[in-house]
Amino acid sequence: MTELWIVLAALVAAVAGVLGGYQYRKSVAERRIGRTEEYAKNLLDEAQRRAEENKKEKILEAKEEVLKLKNELDREIRDRRNELTRSERRLMQREESFDKKLDNLDAREESLNRRQSEITRMEQEAQSMFERQQGELERIGAMTQDEARQMLVSRIQKDAYHDAAVMVRDIEAAAKEEADKKARNIITMAIQKCAADHVAETTVSVVSLPNDDMKGRIIGREGRNIRALETATGVDLIIDDTPEAVIVSAFDPVRREVARLALEKLILDGRIHPARIEEMVEKARKEVDAQIREAGEQAIFETGQHSIHPELVKLLGRMRYRTSYGQNVLKHSIEVSHLAGVMAAELGADVQLAKRAGLLHDIGKAVDHEAEGTHVTLGAELVRKYRESADVVHAVMAHHNDVEPATVEAVLVQAADAISAARPGARRESLENYIKRLEKLEEISNSFQGVEKCYAIQSGREVRVMVKPDDITDAGTLVLAREIAKRIEREMEYPGQIKVNVVRETRAIDFAK
Repeated sequence: MTELWIVLAALVAAVAGVLGGYQYRKSVAERRIGRTEEYAKNLLDEAQRRAEENKKEKILEAKEEVLKLKNELDREIRDRRNELTRSERRLMQREESFDKKLDNLDAREESLNRRQSEITRMEQEAQSMFERQQGELERIGAMTQDEARQMLVSRIQKDAYHDAAVMVRDIEAAAKEEADKKARNIITMAIQKCAADHVAETTVSVVSLPNDDMKGRIIGREGRNIRALETATGVDLIIDDTPEAVIVSAFDPVRREVARLALEKLILDGRIHPARIEEMVEKARKEVDAQIREAGEQAIFETGQHSIHPELVKLLGRMRYRTSYGQNVLKHSIEVSHLAGVMAAELGADVQLAKRAGLLHDIGKAVDHEAEGTHVTLGAELVRKYRESADVVHAVMAHHNDVEPATVEAVLVQAADAISAARPGARRESLENYIKRLEKLEEISNSFQGVEKCYAIQSGREVRVMVKPDDITDAGTLVLAREIAKRIEREMEYPGQIKVNVVRETRAIDFAK
């Protein structure tokens, strides 16, 4: 029995322990759940709080953006309203102006109508008077209306032609006298300030030799030395019976100068063989390049021009070895620059622009043997490529009348180019071209009606025309001289200018018996 109670007590104790443990675990679990719920609630509250804050921030940003857009829209509307107000004001002013003009036009139209009616009445009276006079004249002169009209028109034309020619002669004489005087003073002063010596150049250079034995060494075994030199430089070496001299021939003056310098260095060195030839040619080419650069810089320094592109400076230096009718193109360009500058200063034009355009006007001749086109077109493309001003490009294009000169500086460059090229001794031309020009002058002059004979004189600078006195009047000589000059300008190319001198002579012959 006692054991039973013990067992029961143990069971009760066990049940009580189990219930106590269950109750304890339950209370622990409830506390954990409570803490978890509280933590979750805190997280939820924090999330809601942050969401509310983000919401408020977004609402504020949206309000700011809306306010900004509203301000911009208000400003744009205000600007447009102001513009519309100004437009309405201008329209009202124009409408008022149009109303005034319309009133004036109405008044003028009314006045014109009155005048028209008056003119119509006067025309009717004049017509009736003319018809009466015409009938009277036909009765008195026994001539038809067409015959009288033809005689009157012929007489009026003849008188008007004579009066116009006399007036033109007087006006031209006075204008030419004054213009020639001023132009002569300006050009003379410019030439005096800028006169330069010019040496005619050819397409060959002569290299002196210490002795004739050097010719054999230059030729080399089986001609290998001379072939190597000609191949490296692109020139022709002429070795003939000329004592102690070798001729270097080439159309390109730069290649000719390179060959001349290389040959002189080889003669001084004494060692002449293909490898040495290539070495000396390369040294000579570098030396010529340095001379080209120095020549371009010297030209810029002499003319006082700066900020010219380095490539244009190099091309200017190359013109040192370029000739035109025997005239050195670089010296010619420098002279044109000085002449144009002096004349621009006298006339109040842009001196620096005239000098710059004068220096660059023939820049195309530095590359005209390498590219297609005239030196005028090539020069204009070059100065445009290297960012020269539009006025410089125009002056380059106009210096040979490829385009009509539109600025004073372009005209001055054209005149300075003609002065530099046309003055005695500056250029030379072949006898064949010279003879052809003289023949063309006489041919053009003889083609006009009333010309008896003509002569080209003063080396083609003047053509003297003798006319038949019965066919050409004194006043008609002026018209004939102008027509001959215009045709010469259209059909011929020539440096400088040509004077057309028309001579009319009347001889009276009688005999005393």
